[in-house]
Amino acid sequence: MADPLVFKVHRQQSELIIPANPTPHDFKPLSDIDDQDGLRVQLPLIFLYRFHPSMRRNDPVRLFKQSLAQTLVFYYPFAGRIREWPNRKLVVECTGEGVLFVEADADVSLEQFGDAIRPPFPCFDELLFDVPGSNGIVNCPLMLIQVTRLMCGGIIIGLRYNHTISDATGILQFWSTVGEMARGARVPTVPPVWERHLLNARDPPSVTCVHEEYTEVADTDENIPLVDKDHRSFFFGKEEISSLRRLAPPHLGHCSRYELLTACMWRCRTIALQPSPEEEMRIICIVNARNTFNPPIPKGYYGNCIAYSAVKARAGDLSQKSIGYAVELLRKAKAKITEEYMRSVADLMVIKGRPWYTMARSFLVSGTARLRFDEVDLGWGRAVFGGPARGNVASFHIAFRNKNGEDGIVVTLCLPKLAMQIFLQELDSMLSKDHPTGGSNTKFTMSSAL
Repeated sequence: MADPLVFKVHRQQSELIIPANPTPHDFKPLSDIDDQDGLRVQLPLIFLYRFHPSMRRNDPVRLFKQSLAQTLVFYYPFAGRIREWPNRKLVVECTGEGVLFVEADADVSLEQFGDAIRPPFPCFDELLFDVPGSNGIVNCPLMLIQVTRLMCGGIIIGLRYNHTISDATGILQFWSTVGEMARGARVPTVPPVWERHLLNARDPPSVTCVHEEYTEVADTDENIPLVDKDHRSFFFGKEEISSLRRLAPPHLGHCSRYELLTACMWRCRTIALQPSPEEEMRIICIVNARNTFNPPIPKGYYGNCIAYSAVKARAGDLSQKSIGYAVELLRKAKAKITEEYMRSVADLMVIKGRPWYTMARSFLVSGTARLRFDEVDLGWGRAVFGGPARGNVASFHIAFRNKNGEDGIVVTLCLPKLAMQIFLQELDSMLSKDHPTGGSNTKFTMSSAL
């Protein structure tokens, strides 16, 4: 295993970037989907850009700050602060105070990160400094950004945002607007839409669906600190995906890549954790529900429009049956998400006090591979990597182009260290040509998976 990358970062004093023009001062309530406990978190993203000749003409940090300020004119709630009203209702006070920004320089080049520039990133805490007092949900900046210049001329942008105001689709929309402003636009191609009332509870609220994702489950897992876990990511290109597809039964041969990879990871993860055959294993799929509404959720809506859909299975069935068994379960989970289901979730939030989804004995998966964060052009071309920076709690599917120019999907995973070793062996077995149905020669060894 290669020595861990170590470098020094010199940061300037943090500052607030305010909208470039005056913006309204008002109160904007979040939706009853937005302010559930499970979304009251900060999510980290990272973008890595190689040196571009335009960086010689325009200071990339100054250009970025200007573009960000212009974007905040249209997305001015991001420049405000979350307040909590009675009954734990969250609202954005649009104060125009701005988002928190840090400028930095690092004594490292992009090439030193190696060929696999993907999560988990070394020294991420250096690339996104946790400014004291900035990581709360209420009464704090909604976004923290650090732009770090590298010795090679490239830059790394670390970003942390308050999940209550946007889901992945929404934050990509915001980020794409920053890119448009950097390239000379004056207005966004897709105007932002607030309209959070569209996802509020009904009057009176009525829970009409079964929501296993919010059902309390006894936690039999050991509380293992994150430092004692192994954080990895895995690249699945065309060859690996074809190998897994051959393991599916004929009637599931055309299942989506998300279904295929999630089924594979769920099965291998279950085997790695070595539960008893009768133990219940749960998976929670984070589903974009925008297309389930009639009339549709307006284009440009940047709030949370996601559902946590849970299904469960016996550990013995997941471990012993084919990958098709898990694929069928995942399809059932996705099929549950309808407009009525989302209405029922919003009603449940109001009735039960906005509970957290149940993480006990659960595998949480977010399929963001269709969201091309890496294609956001801030004036310097596409990113070498763009997307979630960590996968400590959820497993993320991230679009990625490797060093050979091959497009594929990176999947993050966090497991206890011993379980990760078993997981690697099981995944190699599924992808091996020695497998009864064939496979690739990919070997996710202890070093190549990093």
